[in-house]
Amino acid sequence: MPDATEELQHRHEESNARADAFRATRDRLNAEARALADERARIVDAIRANSAEAQGHRQRRDELNAQVREEKGLREEWNRRFQELGTQVQEVRRARPSRQGAVPVWRLKKELKELEFRHMTTALTGEQEKRLIEEMKRLEAAIREQDDQLRRDPDVEATLKAFGEAREESERHHAAVGELAEAAQREHEAMVALFEAGDELRRQADDVQGRLVDVKGRADEAHRQHIAAIEEVRDIEKLLYAARGGRAPASWSPAEAPREEDFLARLKKGEKVSTEDLLELQKRGRA
Repeated sequence: MPDATEELQHRHEESNARADAFRATRDRLNAEARALADERARIVDAIRANSAEAQGHRQRRDELNAQVREEKGLREEWNRRFQELGTQVQEVRRARPSRQGAVPVWRLKKELKELEFRHMTTALTGEQEKRLIEEMKRLEAAIREQDDQLRRDPDVEATLKAFGEAREESERHHAAVGELAEAAQREHEAMVALFEAGDELRRQADDVQGRLVDVKGRADEAHRQHIAAIEEVRDIEKLLYAARGGRAPASWSPAEAPREEDFLARLKKGEKVSTEDLLELQKRGRA
């Protein structure tokens, strides 16, 4: 059986080579799959960190917006108080008679505003501007003098003081609303940027996951082919063992024995032959 043995040896070498190639492919694909799994884990960690940071910005934004609403409420409250006290101040001013021959404060203030507007919008000579500024200073002094007279009255002083405090509180809460609203907007923009970055990270994770599934599938297929090749190698090794001196099972009958020409034909076609077939041929060859 030299021809059959040589053919088996040749097939044994080919099957071994295929098994090695499939194993190398499987190992390479498994290494690629591990690298992709590590990359996916890194992206997932980044997504979690990104989400936690975004949630932190969202929480701070919501807290700031709550403070904005609170400050707006206080601002509205002090604005109402400021307007009420302003009305009281006007009533007090009207109730207190001006000094004999004195121009009412409201008229002095009106004249002062007209002069200020003229100073800003009219081209004046140096002398005209000097006289205008002197008149503005005179009006301001007259207004202060009448205010000082009013403040000498304890009731008027208390009303004016409350009016000034209300104005300051209103302005303070108004400024706080602006500052808090800007801070809340910054937190919102940071949150949105992180959410957008998170969407990109999730797209990357999905891409890596798709590649991982593909590579893992090819690695599994290479593993199945490697196992099949290994089984083929073992089968051929059994045939070679039988061809080199194995004994046929005693249960075989002469009618079941295969013919050598059939065995060689099947072998050359690449078909599998059983150990029993080769044992019987070996037995017939020694008979």
